[in-house]
Amino acid sequence: MIFNVMEGLEPMHNWLYGPERMALREACLYILMKDYGSELKEDGTPLYSTMSLYECAHDWVSQGNPSPEGIQLYYQKYYG
Repeated sequence: MIFNVMEGLEPMHNWLYGPERMALREACLYILMKDYGSELKEDGTPLYSTMSLYECAHDWVSQGNPSPEGIQLYYQKYYG
């Protein structure tokens, strides 16, 4: 049985996960992973958690930002 995860969701929730918002989320994640995803501490563990990168991208998109411009400063201020 195949389920449609978007079926029955509230309109605002659909907006958040629509094609344009998903493309923006992807662009944000790309930037964050490129800038922060490979930095390591002295012991070899990641300096920034993958979870914080994903949460930042989600928050950025859910706040209605139209582009990824400025997401690095946002990450540094609230997650870094």
